[in-house]
Amino acid sequence: MNDHLTMRIASAVCLLWAAVILASCGVTEGAAASAGGVIGDAPAITEHTSQQAIADGELSLEEVIRRGEMLFTAPFNTLDGAGRPETADIERRNNVSIANPRPRREFPDNFNRISAPDANTCLECHTTPRAGGGAGNAANVFVLADRLPFANFDGGPGDNGETHTLRSVGGERGSLGLFGSGWIELLAREMTADMKAAAEEAIEEARRSGADVTIDLVTKGVSFGRITARRDATLDFSELEGVDRDLVVRPFQQKGVVVSLREFGVKAMNSHFGMQASEQFLDGVDFDRDGYADELTRGDMTALTLFQATLPVPGEMLPADPAARAAAERGRRAFGEIGCASCHVPYLRVENPIFTEPSPFNPRGKLQPTDVNNPVMVDLTTAGAGPHLKREPDGSVLAPVFTDLKRHRMGPLLDNEALVQDGVPTDEWLTRKLWGFASEPPFLHHGRATLISEAILAHGGEAEPARDEFAALSDDEQAAIVEFLKTLQVLPEGAESLVMVEGAGSGKLLMALAGGGAGLVLLVIVIGLLAAARRRGRIRGAHPQPSRE
Repeated sequence: MNDHLTMRIASAVCLLWAAVILASCGVTEGAAASAGGVIGDAPAITEHTSQQAIADGELSLEEVIRRGEMLFTAPFNTLDGAGRPETADIERRNNVSIANPRPRREFPDNFNRISAPDANTCLECHTTPRAGGGAGNAANVFVLADRLPFANFDGGPGDNGETHTLRSVGGERGSLGLFGSGWIELLAREMTADMKAAAEEAIEEARRSGADVTIDLVTKGVSFGRITARRDATLDFSELEGVDRDLVVRPFQQKGVVVSLREFGVKAMNSHFGMQASEQFLDGVDFDRDGYADELTRGDMTALTLFQATLPVPGEMLPADPAARAAAERGRRAFGEIGCASCHVPYLRVENPIFTEPSPFNPRGKLQPTDVNNPVMVDLTTAGAGPHLKREPDGSVLAPVFTDLKRHRMGPLLDNEALVQDGVPTDEWLTRKLWGFASEPPFLHHGRATLISEAILAHGGEAEPARDEFAALSDDEQAAIVEFLKTLQVLPEGAESLVMVEGAGSGKLLMALAGGGAGLVLLVIVIGLLAAARRRGRIRGAHPQPSRE
């Protein structure tokens, strides 16, 4: 076989291998759209999903998740109904979702980086370290700025006739990762159910005894203060801590104001893209008068929710260096000893790992369990890509979330917002979930900390004692805690274990690069051809060559 023919065969095989990889990764969306018969401009959503088809089992769970991933990665455009909506924010009043109107803005004023729509795809804010993660400061959003018609800081109609500063126009926030979010929602549901049941028991006891009954609200080892049930069946919430008076734990958004992935999705689709979900804006209604109704069906939102709920859980990436690994282990112990683990609780127990959709605690205006005849049930210990959390002998699951899902007052350095969101004080924040956080710098709610140590030292308020303990440590002890926190990462795609060592798993990486079995065969052929040619001395450059000078 001559050199020219060898190289042509190798090149052809490489091209075929590349095609296999691209097809398996689903990155040929343009070709897929053309294959559907659309020439020229086309909507990003090529097929909508029926909620009834999901309920009737016409679509497998894998197919539903695939459709959710398509929505998560789709670059929405005008033909999808994206653009400047006549709907401003969606707010919750008495647990009812209400969409507020605003004047329409036409092209080119159909986009506003401050008051939204401010993005075209979920990936713009959820891409680090990969799809489903967080983002850097360039993707920060301005929470509550979407209440304004068109923020431009001129004090005119677009600003509601108000004078704004960058601080007062909205709360600048970074995007948090969604890995493991199905488990977070399950924990919040169970904690909510526990506290509501305890409140009902206290009310019944007060009725029976004819005297006020005060109880400690503790669920999964986390104290939310105390409530008192009065003889007239009313409740005194003056000693309640870190949760709303309806006792619903809302684990999403950094203020802890969103109850479910579904609520998060419906709100985000409207605000960030100008895409309206039928369950919120009614069937067949072109609420924002852009010529498109039913921009997102109930089935679409279920698919999007299940994609996020089944994203892999984060784990631990241990240092390869023995000294660094020993330091991380010392840091783990010190993390608990100085008090950080009192809020960043390492493990919370999920009693039942079956994720049902829709959530029983969705606000009205989002899909309710009574709206469907067959709720979706997903076992999070097996669904989606791994790694997966494992069941304990009693069927429960310990989730290494490093949070208590409670809001805490965090002191003056973190009290930087001028607007109050859903009644939550400006210095109060939901305890950050630390699993996976090291993969999503920068840190803190606004991304101002570029170092983990900076984020720790910014803590105040209820966290001040632990912060002071950290500040009093030696440099080596502080570094050990940071080294431990650096291990809490989103693991590489395809990981099977929750604990890995840096640099391990190169064999699996080769398989992934090869696109599976067929790709590996092609790769072996290429390597064989190139190696044979090199043995004949025909291919140069693989080793240093003698100088010709």
